[in-house]
Amino acid sequence: MNASAALWTTVIVLGAYHGLNPAMGWPLAVANGLTARRGGAVLVTALPLGGGHFAAMAVVLVPLAALAWLVEWSRPLRIGAGALVLLFGLWKMVDTRHPRALARIPPSRLAWWSFLMATAHGAGLMLVPFMLRLCEAPPPSAGGIERAHGRVMDTLARSDVATALAVAGVHTLAMLLAGVGMAYAVYRWLGLQFLRRAWFNLDRVWGASLALAGAAGIWMAL
Repeated sequence: MNASAALWTTVIVLGAYHGLNPAMGWPLAVANGLTARRGGAVLVTALPLGGGHFAAMAVVLVPLAALAWLVEWSRPLRIGAGALVLLFGLWKMVDTRHPRALARIPPSRLAWWSFLMATAHGAGLMLVPFMLRLCEAPPPSAGGIERAHGRVMDTLARSDVATALAVAGVHTLAMLLAGVGMAYAVYRWLGLQFLRRAWFNLDRVWGASLALAGAAGIWMAL
Protein backbone atom coordinates (compact mmCIF):
# COMPACT_ATOMS: atom_id res chain seq x y z
CA MET A 1 0.00 0.00 0.00
CA ASN A 2 1.46 3.37 -1.01
CA ALA A 3 1.50 6.43 1.25
CA SER A 4 -1.56 8.05 -0.33
CA ALA A 5 -3.67 4.90 -0.02
CA ALA A 6 -2.57 4.52 3.61
CA LEU A 7 -3.59 8.10 4.37
CA TRP A 8 -7.03 7.66 2.77
CA THR A 9 -7.49 4.41 4.67
CA THR A 10 -6.70 6.29 7.88
CA VAL A 11 -9.32 8.91 7.01
CA ILE A 12 -11.92 6.16 6.52
CA VAL A 13 -10.96 4.32 9.71
CA LEU A 14 -11.16 7.56 11.70
CA GLY A 15 -14.59 8.16 10.19
CA ALA A 16 -15.80 4.77 11.41
CA TYR A 17 -14.23 5.45 14.80
CA HIS A 18 -16.03 8.79 15.05
CA GLY A 19 -19.29 7.18 14.02
CA LEU A 20 -19.07 4.50 16.71
CA ASN A 21 -18.36 7.09 19.40
CA PRO A 22 -21.71 7.70 21.19
CA ALA A 23 -20.77 11.37 21.61
CA MET A 24 -21.14 11.87 17.85
CA GLY A 25 -24.88 11.18 18.01
CA TRP A 26 -25.92 7.63 17.17
CA PRO A 27 -27.88 7.25 20.46
CA LEU A 28 -30.05 10.14 19.25
CA ALA A 29 -30.85 8.14 16.12
CA VAL A 30 -31.91 5.23 18.34
CA ALA A 31 -34.12 7.58 20.37
CA ASN A 32 -35.75 8.94 17.20
CA GLY A 33 -36.48 5.42 15.99
CA LEU A 34 -38.01 4.40 19.31
CA THR A 35 -40.09 7.58 19.46
CA ALA A 36 -41.44 7.16 15.92
CA ARG A 37 -41.63 3.34 16.26
CA ARG A 38 -40.15 2.78 12.83
CA GLY A 39 -36.68 1.99 11.55
CA GLY A 40 -36.84 4.69 8.90
CA ALA A 41 -36.63 7.35 11.60
CA VAL A 42 -33.20 6.01 12.55
CA LEU A 43 -31.97 6.45 8.98
CA VAL A 44 -33.52 9.90 8.57
CA THR A 45 -31.49 11.13 11.54
CA ALA A 46 -28.36 10.51 9.47
CA LEU A 47 -28.91 13.61 7.31
CA PRO A 48 -28.67 16.30 10.01
CA LEU A 49 -26.01 14.41 11.98
CA GLY A 50 -23.93 13.93 8.84
CA GLY A 51 -24.42 17.50 7.65
CA GLY A 52 -23.31 18.94 10.96
CA HIS A 53 -20.30 16.62 11.16
CA PHE A 54 -19.22 17.47 7.61
CA ALA A 55 -19.46 21.19 8.34
CA ALA A 56 -17.35 20.77 11.48
CA MET A 57 -14.68 18.95 9.46
CA ALA A 58 -14.70 21.51 6.63
CA VAL A 59 -14.45 24.51 8.96
CA VAL A 60 -11.19 23.13 10.33
CA LEU A 61 -9.67 21.53 7.23
CA VAL A 62 -10.38 24.03 4.45
CA PRO A 63 -8.59 27.07 5.98
CA LEU A 64 -5.50 24.98 6.72
CA ALA A 65 -5.57 23.48 3.23
CA ALA A 66 -5.79 26.98 1.76
CA LEU A 67 -2.52 27.78 3.54
CA ALA A 68 -0.81 24.57 2.45
CA TRP A 69 0.11 26.11 -0.93
CA LEU A 70 2.72 28.19 0.93
CA VAL A 71 5.28 25.53 0.11
CA GLU A 72 8.11 27.27 1.94
CA TRP A 73 6.04 27.13 5.16
CA SER A 74 4.71 23.62 4.63
CA ARG A 75 6.87 21.88 7.26
CA PRO A 76 6.40 24.49 10.02
CA LEU A 77 2.64 24.48 9.31
CA ARG A 78 2.43 20.71 9.61
CA ILE A 79 4.58 20.59 12.75
CA GLY A 80 2.55 23.38 14.35
CA ALA A 81 -0.74 21.69 13.44
CA GLY A 82 0.51 18.37 14.83
CA ALA A 83 1.59 20.05 18.07
CA LEU A 84 -1.82 21.72 18.40
CA VAL A 85 -3.64 18.41 17.95
CA LEU A 86 -1.27 16.69 20.39
CA LEU A 87 -1.80 19.33 23.09
CA PHE A 88 -5.57 19.33 22.59
CA GLY A 89 -5.60 15.54 22.92
CA LEU A 90 -3.62 15.68 26.16
CA TRP A 91 -6.03 18.29 27.50
CA LYS A 92 -9.06 16.13 26.58
CA MET A 93 -7.48 13.21 28.43
CA VAL A 94 -7.36 15.32 31.60
CA ASP A 95 -10.61 17.25 31.19
CA THR A 96 -13.36 14.87 30.05
CA ARG A 97 -16.26 17.22 30.82
CA HIS A 98 -18.77 18.00 28.07
CA PRO A 99 -19.81 21.62 27.41
CA ARG A 100 -23.07 22.19 29.30
CA ALA A 101 -24.41 24.46 26.57
CA LEU A 102 -24.79 21.45 24.26
CA ALA A 103 -27.40 19.96 26.59
CA ARG A 104 -29.65 22.98 26.00
CA ILE A 105 -29.84 22.54 22.21
CA PRO A 106 -33.30 21.17 21.29
CA PRO A 107 -33.47 17.79 19.49
CA SER A 108 -35.05 19.51 16.48
CA ARG A 109 -31.69 21.15 15.72
CA LEU A 110 -29.65 18.00 15.22
CA ALA A 111 -27.36 19.46 12.55
CA TRP A 112 -26.35 22.36 14.79
CA TRP A 113 -25.87 19.97 17.72
CA SER A 114 -23.73 17.64 15.58
CA PHE A 115 -21.58 20.55 14.38
CA LEU A 116 -20.97 21.86 17.90
CA MET A 117 -20.37 18.41 19.39
CA ALA A 118 -17.80 17.47 16.74
CA THR A 119 -16.11 20.87 17.16
CA ALA A 120 -16.03 20.62 20.95
CA HIS A 121 -14.44 17.18 20.74
CA GLY A 122 -11.82 18.29 18.21
CA ALA A 123 -13.03 15.78 15.63
CA GLY A 124 -11.77 17.90 12.75
CA LEU A 125 -8.38 18.38 14.40
CA MET A 126 -7.85 14.62 14.38
CA LEU A 127 -7.85 14.70 10.57
CA VAL A 128 -5.54 17.70 10.15
CA PRO A 129 -2.15 15.90 10.11
CA PHE A 130 -3.33 13.37 7.52
CA MET A 131 -5.06 15.97 5.35
CA LEU A 132 -1.94 18.17 5.30
CA ARG A 133 0.16 15.20 4.26
CA LEU A 134 -2.24 14.50 1.39
CA CYS A 135 -1.92 18.16 0.37
CA GLU A 136 1.87 17.96 0.32
CA ALA A 137 3.11 19.10 -3.07
CA PRO A 138 5.58 16.92 -5.01
CA PRO A 139 9.07 18.37 -5.46
CA PRO A 140 9.11 20.78 -8.43
CA SER A 141 11.35 20.16 -11.42
CA ALA A 142 14.35 22.43 -11.87
CA GLY A 143 13.37 25.83 -13.16
CA GLY A 144 9.65 25.04 -12.99
CA ILE A 145 8.79 27.54 -10.27
CA GLU A 146 10.67 30.35 -11.97
CA ARG A 147 8.73 29.87 -15.20
CA ALA A 148 5.22 29.52 -13.85
CA HIS A 149 5.26 30.32 -10.12
CA GLY A 150 1.92 32.10 -9.97
CA ARG A 151 0.04 29.50 -11.99
CA VAL A 152 1.49 26.59 -10.02
CA MET A 153 0.66 28.20 -6.68
CA ASP A 154 -2.93 28.94 -7.72
CA THR A 155 -3.37 25.36 -8.90
CA LEU A 156 -1.97 23.98 -5.65
CA ALA A 157 -4.26 26.18 -3.59
CA ARG A 158 -7.36 25.06 -5.48
CA SER A 159 -6.38 21.39 -5.40
CA ASP A 160 -5.59 21.50 -1.68
CA VAL A 161 -9.01 22.93 -0.85
CA ALA A 162 -10.60 20.24 -3.01
CA THR A 163 -8.55 17.63 -1.13
CA ALA A 164 -9.75 19.03 2.19
CA LEU A 165 -13.39 18.82 1.08
CA ALA A 166 -12.82 15.28 -0.22
CA VAL A 167 -11.27 14.26 3.12
CA ALA A 168 -14.23 15.76 4.98
CA GLY A 169 -16.71 14.03 2.66
CA VAL A 170 -15.11 10.57 2.73
CA HIS A 171 -14.63 10.78 6.49
CA THR A 172 -18.25 11.83 7.06
CA LEU A 173 -19.57 9.03 4.85
CA ALA A 174 -17.59 6.46 6.86
CA MET A 175 -18.81 8.08 10.07
CA LEU A 176 -22.43 7.84 8.95
CA LEU A 177 -22.16 4.23 7.83
CA ALA A 178 -20.66 3.21 11.18
CA GLY A 179 -22.87 5.41 13.36
CA VAL A 180 -26.18 4.71 11.65
CA GLY A 181 -25.29 1.02 11.38
CA MET A 182 -24.71 0.92 15.12
CA ALA A 183 -27.92 2.84 15.81
CA TYR A 184 -30.00 0.57 13.59
CA ALA A 185 -28.49 -2.57 15.16
CA VAL A 186 -29.37 -1.29 18.64
CA TYR A 187 -32.87 -0.29 17.53
CA ARG A 188 -33.68 -3.45 15.57
CA TRP A 189 -31.83 -6.28 17.32
CA LEU A 190 -29.76 -5.36 20.39
CA GLY A 191 -32.28 -3.17 22.23
CA LEU A 192 -31.87 -0.72 25.08
CA GLN A 193 -30.61 -3.47 27.38
CA PHE A 194 -27.45 -3.49 25.27
CA LEU A 195 -26.89 0.18 26.05
CA ARG A 196 -27.34 -0.42 29.76
CA ARG A 197 -24.99 -3.40 29.83
CA ALA A 198 -22.36 -2.37 27.32
CA TRP A 199 -22.31 1.45 27.41
CA PHE A 200 -18.80 2.60 26.70
CA ASN A 201 -17.26 5.97 27.50
CA LEU A 202 -14.57 6.92 24.98
CA ASP A 203 -13.63 10.31 26.41
CA ARG A 204 -10.10 9.41 27.50
CA VAL A 205 -9.60 7.07 24.55
CA TRP A 206 -10.70 9.95 22.31
CA GLY A 207 -8.14 12.25 23.92
CA ALA A 208 -5.43 9.63 23.46
CA SER A 209 -6.45 9.28 19.79
CA LEU A 210 -6.06 13.02 19.28
CA ALA A 211 -2.65 12.98 20.94
CA LEU A 212 -1.58 10.04 18.76
CA ALA A 213 -2.79 11.80 15.60
CA GLY A 214 -0.86 14.93 16.57
CA ALA A 215 2.30 12.93 17.25
CA ALA A 216 1.89 11.18 13.88
CA GLY A 217 1.53 14.56 12.18
CA ILE A 218 4.77 15.83 13.72
CA TRP A 219 6.57 12.61 12.74
CA MET A 220 5.35 12.81 9.13
CA ALA A 221 6.50 16.44 8.89
CA LEU A 222 10.06 15.72 10.05
